[in-house]
Amino acid sequence: MADVIAIRTVLASVSNRAGLAPFCKQLAEMGARIIATGSTGKHLSQEGVENTPVEDVTGFPEMLDGRVKTLHPKIHGGILANRDIPEHMQQLNEHGIDAIDLVICNLYPFREAVAADKTWPEIIEQIDIGGPTLVRASAKNHSGVAIVVNPDRYDELLAEIAEHKGLTAGTRRSLASEAFAHTAAYDAAIASWMHREIDFPERIAFSLERAAMLRYGENPHQRGALYVDQDAPGTTLARAVQLHGKELSYNNYLDLDAAMGAAFDFDEPCCAIIKHAVPCGLAIGADVTEAYARALECDRLSAFGSVVAFNQVVSEEAARAMAEIFTECVVAPGFEDGALEILRGKKNLRLLRLDGDPTPERAFRRISGGFLVQDPDTAPDVRGGMRVVTEVQPTEEQWTDLLFAWRACKHVRSNAILLARDGATVGIGAGQVSRVDAAQIAARKAGDRSKGAVAASDAFFPFRDGLDEVAVSGVAAVIQPGGSVRDDEVIAAANEHGIAMVFTGTRHFRHG
Repeated sequence: MADVIAIRTVLASVSNRAGLAPFCKQLAEMGARIIATGSTGKHLSQEGVENTPVEDVTGFPEMLDGRVKTLHPKIHGGILANRDIPEHMQQLNEHGIDAIDLVICNLYPFREAVAADKTWPEIIEQIDIGGPTLVRASAKNHSGVAIVVNPDRYDELLAEIAEHKGLTAGTRRSLASEAFAHTAAYDAAIASWMHREIDFPERIAFSLERAAMLRYGENPHQRGALYVDQDAPGTTLARAVQLHGKELSYNNYLDLDAAMGAAFDFDEPCCAIIKHAVPCGLAIGADVTEAYARALECDRLSAFGSVVAFNQVVSEEAARAMAEIFTECVVAPGFEDGALEILRGKKNLRLLRLDGDPTPERAFRRISGGFLVQDPDTAPDVRGGMRVVTEVQPTEEQWTDLLFAWRACKHVRSNAILLARDGATVGIGAGQVSRVDAAQIAARKAGDRSKGAVAASDAFFPFRDGLDEVAVSGVAAVIQPGGSVRDDEVIAAANEHGIAMVFTGTRHFRHG
């Protein structure tokens, strides 16, 4: 591989024309001949950059509405010939083919067509064929050819050509790596779009783009970065707009994701307060101010240094209420001007805006050597599909709280016991290896507030001891999946305590 290759012949065929004309103009001033495809050539000509139409090189016109223009031996021969093999160069001479030293190419705006909700035929037309072929051919032969797909690199390349009279091997290798990633991401976007209506396709292609380097991972000795799924539909945390505060950490993102998922699971004004990816308070209210106040009352001590999510715009009144306690991050669909002014007064508080309601996504969980993939936990909490199994029937008020507690409980790590009253959590026991321990923690957190509250268990009680724990704390009703071989014992215990119990028939395990 030559250490430096001179740039004598350039082929330009781009969709993104940002910076192209100044780049090609300077290349031409350095002595390069510019060959360009139809619309790219017209753009360059309009910008005063002399160029040779690709059909003048191939001797064949563009055809099929531009679908075929560079797929020709006089183009690909000039790109793919190995400069170190004499027979290759001899064949170029025999057929009057000029070697191409630099290819400038980026691909049709496929993602933009999908995002604009174009019709199926319109999106199909944005599947580039010649472009990926040019890019891959050039990248494969980077020993003698440079391929640039990213306009952000134009200035860097001009500086190197000026300094070294060409492009170095290291730069060409870097460009080739970027080029293969470019076509891989493009193909992944197409596959992702075509798989949208297929449940669990045979292959799943990801296209992840690094959005930020993080200060570190979960701990300072671990490196970390944020990558954005370019093909994730709808509103996502990874694309949230940061309005204030220092850069987010790895753990901030984990907590924000948990908070966002919990808050947006409710239609009513809702606030979720999260610590270590576990709710320490979750409530609905007449407005976000009331929801925040009621969520905070669940566990004010644990809320220190927490992450907060709202499913509605944060009001000035809510911002004033939040000013009393140190909070790491707040995420919401928006902030009133007065709320922003108040919250921006806290230097270390990060504020994020979601542009729309997030859509539940299929979940991917990394394991050694692979991924586990599952649907989001969006099982409907339909009272009509539930069953009262005790002698005591829940009151209408208790039914309202049971349904709230059941939905809230699915956002708590298992084993999970959650106590709630009047649309707010009052005690949460999360992530315990024993359901009895989870019940004891929830009751201890709730204190006297457990009297007359309801309890939710994310999975069935395997023995009556867990049910006994919540019952002696004073709860009036329990909701749980049922399905234990000892259901009869648990039902009998509920009857002994004189409390109502509802079986849902579904569970809400959350393992992390």
